[in-house]
Amino acid sequence: MLTDYEWISSEKHLFGQPNTAYDFKTNNPKEAGQRLQKLQEKKEKLGRNVNMRAMNMLSEAEERYNDLMKKKRIVENDKSKILATIVELDQKKNEALNIAWKKVNEDFGSIFSTLLPGANAMLSPPEGQTVLDGLEFKVALGNTWKENLTELSGGQRQTAHTSLLEN
Repeated sequence: MLTDYEWISSEKHLFGQPNTAYDFKTNNPKEAGQRLQKLQEKKEKLGRNVNMRAMNMLSEAEERYNDLMKKKRIVENDKSKILATIVELDQKKNEALNIAWKKVNEDFGSIFSTLLPGANAMLSPPEGQTVLDGLEFKVALGNTWKENLTELSGGQRQTAHTSLLEN
C-alpha cells in the first residue's frame, strides 16, 4: 500500500493517535470500509439514474445564456451610441435653431422698421425661457417696447396698420 498511496508515508506517524482522523478506536476501519462500500454502490446506482439528456439540456441552456448575454452587451453598446448621437443631434438642432432665429429676427426688425419708419419689431423668447420654448412678437414705436400691436394706442395702431398695408 505504501507504493500505491504516497500519502501513507507522510501520515503514518498519526495512525492510532487519539483525536486524529486516524484514531482507530473512535473510527473503526472495518465500519468505515463497509460504509465506504455502501456509499460507492449508492453513487454507482445514482450515476446510472442521472438523466444524461438533462445534462445535455443544461449544456445547451448555458450556451444559449452565454449567447444571449453577448447579444445583450451588443444591444447595450448600441443603445449608448444611439443616445450619444441623439444628444449630439439635439445640440446641432439647437445651434441651427438659434442661428435661424437670430437671422429671422434681424430681417424681421429691418423689414418692420422699413415699412414703419421710427418703429422696430423683434421676435424674442418669453421671459425666463429659450427660443426652444417659443417666440413672442414685440414692437416699439420710439423707445417703448410693447408685447404686441394691441398694446399700442389707437392712433399708433392705425399708423402701423396703414403703413404695413401701404407697403
